[in-house]
Amino acid sequence: MIRTLMLTAFVALTACDQATQVVDDAARRSAKVAVNEAINTRFPAIPSQAVTPFTDCVIDNSSAGEIGQFARDAVIGVTDTTAALVRTVIERPETQTCIIQAGRAAFTL
Repeated sequence: MIRTLMLTAFVALTACDQATQVVDDAARRSAKVAVNEAINTRFPAIPSQAVTPFTDCVIDNSSAGEIGQFARDAVIGVTDTTAALVRTVIERPETQTCIIQAGRAAFTL
């Protein structure tokens, strides 16, 4: 009986983890749309071939709450608040390291 309960609990947790991953992936895809648009329209100094690496680095270094905000902005539209949040994430040391590494790859292709 205990083994059956443990197996049932394990299966339920696995299904929950998979559902969470699906939701997270959808939010990240939507967030990328908003970040990409913000970078294209609000950061003209970023060369076009670097937009995708910048976007990926911003998404990879954003918190779950920030991803949620970007995903909402993908639906309602990019605003100055979106650009400010992108700037905040770009200013993080981890994001800057990511951008430097990704930028090198973008410009050597």
